[in-house]
Amino acid sequence: MLRKTIRTDVLDVAYEEHGPADGAPVILLHGFPYDVRAYDEVAPALAAGGSRVLVPYLRGYGPTRFLSPETPRSGEQAALGHDLLQLMDALGVQRAALAGYDWGGRAACIVSALWPERVRCLVSCTGYNLQNIAASVEPAPAAAEHRLWYQYYFNTERGRAGLTKNRRDVCRLLWSLWSPEWKFDEATFETTASSFDNPDFVDVVIQSYRHRYGYAKGDPALEPLEARLAMQPAITVPTINLHGAADGVGPASDRDGQSDKFTGGYERRMLPRIGHNVPQEAPAETVAALRDLMKGIPQ
Repeated sequence: MLRKTIRTDVLDVAYEEHGPADGAPVILLHGFPYDVRAYDEVAPALAAGGSRVLVPYLRGYGPTRFLSPETPRSGEQAALGHDLLQLMDALGVQRAALAGYDWGGRAACIVSALWPERVRCLVSCTGYNLQNIAASVEPAPAAAEHRLWYQYYFNTERGRAGLTKNRRDVCRLLWSLWSPEWKFDEATFETTASSFDNPDFVDVVIQSYRHRYGYAKGDPALEPLEARLAMQPAITVPTINLHGAADGVGPASDRDGQSDKFTGGYERRMLPRIGHNVPQEAPAETVAALRDLMKGIPQ
């Protein structure tokens, strides 16, 4: 494994690379509040099969840095999709298999929906991850609202101060709540928690959770992309949805109501006892999903 950086239009993106440089590209994308360590068992297994595996730190995490202090520290969905596309361009990756969860799943879904010619196949944990911001004003059942407490917290200045002062405490609690059957130890948490010391982590996180409810403006440069996402486009690439049956923030319903958003082949795989952090909790199932998709699709 090599850690590298590459410059895009607004970022110096830090990423880890596994496998042969001429292998079929696979890009693995982490979520909040996690980092590239979520793929420590996934990436080497795919590389051993001949894939070129790229695992980037998202904006606001780890060694990834903004190039200019003038760039808005936005965590909106358009920013995540934009960053992934720019990363692929900078690396010369014309087409890749994508896998992601949470924020990373959103980035992967966005590129799959808007630039399907760049995507060989998609593994998306919990399925269709594009936000419907226009519908965000509609209240959810009380049990669902209860699980989103942290989002409402981040929409207050008390929440900003809390994440700034107590980021490890907040993130550790979310790990426990979202993956109630995953018995991680403190050392495992700490290997990721250093990524939250990024100087832009708090600003990016707070803007993300405010923008998705319409309580913060987005980056003006990304407005055209947000307008496209507001149309809730279908995903036309072959997709497997890995959904942890013990996901404490996004529980899986008995009936999958997302299949109509995937028009290029779609399968949902329920993972018993697995929570929100699917690749770290279920690395073998993550590898299997990617291999199953890639073996039927030419590079």
